[in-house]
Amino acid sequence: MAGNNSNLGAAKRAKNDEFYTQLTDIEKELRHYRKHFRDATVLCNCDDPFESNFFKYFVLNFNRLGLKKLIATCYAGSAVAEYRNGNAKPYKAVVTTVHDTTGDGGVDMEDVRNLFELGENELVELEGDGDFRSEECLALLDEANIVVTNPPFSLFREYVAVLMEYQKKFVIVGNKNAITYKEIFPLLKDDVVWLGCESPCEFFTPEGMTKKVNGLTRWFTNLDIKKRHEELILVKKYAGHEAEYPTYDNYDAIEVSKVADIPLDYAGVMGVPVTFLDKYSPDQFEILGTSDNGNVAEQYKTTPGLTQKFVDDYYRAGGTGSYKAGNPTAGLYVNGVARMIYKRIFVRNKHPEL
Repeated sequence: MAGNNSNLGAAKRAKNDEFYTQLTDIEKELRHYRKHFRDATVLCNCDDPFESNFFKYFVLNFNRLGLKKLIATCYAGSAVAEYRNGNAKPYKAVVTTVHDTTGDGGVDMEDVRNLFELGENELVELEGDGDFRSEECLALLDEANIVVTNPPFSLFREYVAVLMEYQKKFVIVGNKNAITYKEIFPLLKDDVVWLGCESPCEFFTPEGMTKKVNGLTRWFTNLDIKKRHEELILVKKYAGHEAEYPTYDNYDAIEVSKVADIPLDYAGVMGVPVTFLDKYSPDQFEILGTSDNGNVAEQYKTTPGLTQKFVDDYYRAGGTGSYKAGNPTAGLYVNGVARMIYKRIFVRNKHPEL
């Protein structure tokens, strides 16, 4: 796992965001959204039209999905653009029709290329650099109904901000850690954005290598899907098992270390792992905040802070833990245990079985 984290971290530091999504992962996720694509204009604005599996998926399924139009663009620094022709010039592909041009009874990428050459679809160089924030690309965004792509991880905050500003529907890939970003978590909390169904496990790089990132990426979307309304089956009870659910020293909430351990009969606030969002249904739970600095649930603090006085008083009373003076939002503590609890999301069950 440490190696996987270092792969993504190194890519972010170097702004080397060329991680290409596999076609199988795209197919597995987008099968949950098919009804949304009928008569839609889909934009893939971080996708080389010659190399992108997102473009390939939509162009080969153009008729089956009932698309109105497909647009794909890439930026000037795209590694595949440079690999293709040496000058990294960005292109724009606009597809409005897909049909058999070779007479073999099917549609493949050869037919797609033929349709560009025949002028039935448009393939032109962009005037600018192809950056998704450029005026040229924002005009294409304005035209689109749904955006589907794998944006640069290092620009994920900015990318989502642009989509929200233009009020676009989307299905995009992001780093799992984006869940706790101060710019992203409020969107999840307010049910403006939610997680998709799958988790891509491998990505390709321009060098032809495969990067394994099991569990470290998620699909983010604001298109309604069936999974979002499937309630989590709860089997454990709080009553009679209180010792298994200690209350935090610095928050008025109980610690639930595993999603599978969420009690079915607890009406109060619970701190659950970030992976809870994979199972979250707004019909069943209410998200209240996080233990993270950027989105802390202030109303559940039970001390004015882990001040030096708080720590001194704790030790004078015989405490044997390892508290550290400072801001309580830096972490959660339980019974003076000499470690912080990892990031938690505070939630409340809307209809506990009391």
